[in-house]
Amino acid sequence: MSRRTSTVRATVLALVIGVLATLSVSAPARAENPVTPGNFTGYGFDQCMTPSGKVMNDWLKHSPFLAVGIYISGDSRACRDQPNLTSTWVASQLERGWRLLPITLGPQASCQPRFPRYGNDATIIPKPGSTGRYGAARKQGTAEATKTVGVAQSLGIVAGSTLWYDLEGFDMNNTNCRESALAFLSAWTRQIHELGYVSGVYSSAGSGILMLDNARVNRPDQFNLPDQIWIARWDGNANTSTSYIRSDGWQPHARIKQYQGGHDEAWGSTRINIDRDFLDVGLGSVAAREVHCKGVIVSHPNYLPLKPATADRTPDQGLVQTLQCLLKEHGVYGGKISGEYNSATIAAANSWQTAHGLSASTTWSRRSWMTLLADGGHPVLKYGSAGPEVRRVQRALNAASNSAALAVTGVFTGPTQTALRTWQDRVGDDVDGIVGPETWALLRAGAR
Repeated sequence: MSRRTSTVRATVLALVIGVLATLSVSAPARAENPVTPGNFTGYGFDQCMTPSGKVMNDWLKHSPFLAVGIYISGDSRACRDQPNLTSTWVASQLERGWRLLPITLGPQASCQPRFPRYGNDATIIPKPGSTGRYGAARKQGTAEATKTVGVAQSLGIVAGSTLWYDLEGFDMNNTNCRESALAFLSAWTRQIHELGYVSGVYSSAGSGILMLDNARVNRPDQFNLPDQIWIARWDGNANTSTSYIRSDGWQPHARIKQYQGGHDEAWGSTRINIDRDFLDVGLGSVAAREVHCKGVIVSHPNYLPLKPATADRTPDQGLVQTLQCLLKEHGVYGGKISGEYNSATIAAANSWQTAHGLSASTTWSRRSWMTLLADGGHPVLKYGSAGPEVRRVQRALNAASNSAALAVTGVFTGPTQTALRTWQDRVGDDVDGIVGPETWALLRAGAR
């Protein structure tokens, strides 16, 4: 394929991922699982053994991670048996907000000294064949992709999701070893696409990833290249950069980097051995546009208290419209969104205050703002989360302090994490930068 065709295909795939990740798809019995990982920029981890549900729950509440690599297929996996990995486990983790990275570790490069791992697991056939196209390796890649998709479907991992092939590091100077591995991955990608999934490849920065990048630049018409890459480069930097490949490859939003190798981490009550990853895939973490009350602005850098008008002071009309709109959306206010802090608005505000343990008053305080802005569902949120719940947290933090001034984007990034930690410290919450049940309770109570 041409370089232009490859770029167009990657752009189209990114858009498809974005659309699929934001739609609710109905099935006869239940809604299908979401595409994974979809659109996401944030932290992840991977482990040989699929963690138990208890570990996943502990780590959702306490760790910085929102993505997890799971070895679903491949005869050369170190952990061939995966007792925790079931369709129920997959559905449960996706429902809770985890992004899954399904990995296959099948045939490895013929010059990789640690494989075959068991003796009955194949390696990639390094023979060029009569055409010099490494046809045997290509057949292996096609077969492995077909097998992986079958396993993915049995687990409820839906089309449009990224399936990753783990190609461990090898000697790039061994021509037949390198070229057969490239042919294998090209066939893998082609078959993954044929079966409706997105192709990803994990490998070391200096071998498999460099091989793919060289093919992208030097032989763009000869191979089917993966849509996303997962770079193993243990440099300790939580980003997707590496000097081993060119900066424009798989950009934007088509990279993961494994930036720290195997080590123990404990979150909550559980400790496991993991690698750390940073993801930037799909469209990155994005939040759909919101419209309230046919266009009323409800996001502000500051939420000042509201008081009845006097001869020398009039309440901010925009903030009054915000209050009227939000009270209307909660079924408390039935009047016009006039921007006037009138008796009907104050009566609705008093009703809200009373129902939420606040003293009814003609003043709508910062605390009252917080209770209204934070009200609603309360999923666990952290760096990389995106959506209306993040907007509610950002608005509530702006109401809690006149200095937060967060941009209400709906995407949980560094500034939101910093503002949250500052507020958590001020109110005596655990300073972890995570919005869990306790943090939600304090926000909804107006703690400031």
